[in-house]
This record gives sequence, C-alpha cells and structure tokens, in this order.
Amino acid sequence: MKIMTAERENGAVPEAALVLIVDDERPLVGVIASHLEREGFAVLEAYDGPGAVEAAEHHRPDLILLDIGLPGFDGIEACRQIREFSDAYIVMLTARDEEADKVEALTAGADDYVVKPFSARELIARLQAMLRRPRTDGREVVAPVWLRDLRVDLAGRLVHRGHHDIALTRTEFELLATLLARRGTALTRRQLLDAVWGSEWFGDEQVVDVHVGHLRRKLGDDAARQRYVRTVRGVGYAIARP
Repeated sequence: MKIMTAERENGAVPEAALVLIVDDERPLVGVIASHLEREGFAVLEAYDGPGAVEAAEHHRPDLILLDIGLPGFDGIEACRQIREFSDAYIVMLTARDEEADKVEALTAGADDYVVKPFSARELIARLQAMLRRPRTDGREVVAPVWLRDLRVDLAGRLVHRGHHDIALTRTEFELLATLLARRGTALTRRQLLDAVWGSEWFGDEQVVDVHVGHLRRKLGDDAARQRYVRTVRGVGYAIARP
C-alpha cells in the first residue's frame, strides 16, 4: 500500500479540506489530485480497499473519493468499514451506471455517486457543495428533548437511552434534530436535503431514505414499527406520534 499525503499537520493547513482519493488507476488519481490541489484542497492518495480504510482512520479526511472496483476488497466494503468510525463525506466513483450499484453504494453509507468519465469541474462543484453543508442548523431550542424513551441533547449533539449513549453520525443526528424541530410536521425529502445537506445539494434524494434507515437501526427501530421516525406516504418523514 502506498499513501501519498499532503496532509494537515498541527493545523498547518487549517482552512484546506482534506480529501482522500482511492482508486487503483494511478494516472487518474494523479489527475484528480492536481485539480483538487489547484482548488486549494489538501490531498491523500490510496490505491486499494485496505489502504482506504487505514488512511481514513489514521488521517481523518473531510471527504473521500472512493472507487467501487478496488483490489484487496471493493469500495462498497471499504465504505461500510469507514462508516464504522468516520462521518466524512463519501463520493463513490465507478465506471458502471446501473441502478443496483447506485443503491448499493448509498446503502453502504455513501453520500453521492459519480460515474466515470466525469469532468473535473463537475466533480469539484459537487465536493464544494458538500463541504458547504451546514454543520449545525442554528435552531434556537437547545434544551434536551424527549422522544419516547430517548433523551436528545441538542446542544451536546448526543442521544441517550437510560444510562447508555447511542452513537449517531453527524448526518443522522442532524436528520433527527431537524425532524424534532418540526415535530408534528411531515417533511419532504427535499426539505430534509435542504436542511441537512444544504440547498446546493444536487445528489440523489434516495440518500435521505438510506440515512433514515441507518438512524432507525441505531435507535432500535425499523420501518414496520416506526416508534421514533414515521414514514408519511407520498410526502416524506415525521417524528412518530406519542
């Protein structure tokens, strides 16, 4: 495994987003890296599945470009493993444009999906839109709220059941907080995308369904019971009624 880094050290590049590029086509990696560096990004490179996971865990990038067809293990498996410890934005790169591949990538935890060949301008625009996503939504209510047996600490961005913490990713917590802020209202996927992903997001709306599924699983819920988040047919999602 070889990892070439232009990494941040002790805040040396505090404003530069760190991007991990993972693809076994090294010339392509070099081209993408040079375009990103010209736009002010810091860049890491890896060339296989294990290298992607190791680099993501060690260097904690802000965003990961992850090819599906990787040696070692594929990008889907790498994405699943990375999602165990990282909430970095993940964009899957693939030469295939099949619906099943897209669904699999999103289900594994990817935020977006780009089909090769793609233009550097389009890719950079997508990455910049992702990084402009709001980290917090500025809601005024910061006191903890209750959702059945869950205590949601909006200020600390924590969810508790009894004495146990429930670990949510940034995206999962922001989905839950957004729904709680509009308790009693059904929000469309587009409204949730605007609130959580940002109004400039132009990826697939299906990403909302995937992250709601992950949120439900972590809360100990599912689409059949819907104790915490309910599906509003033909609209989107809402907090479940007491």
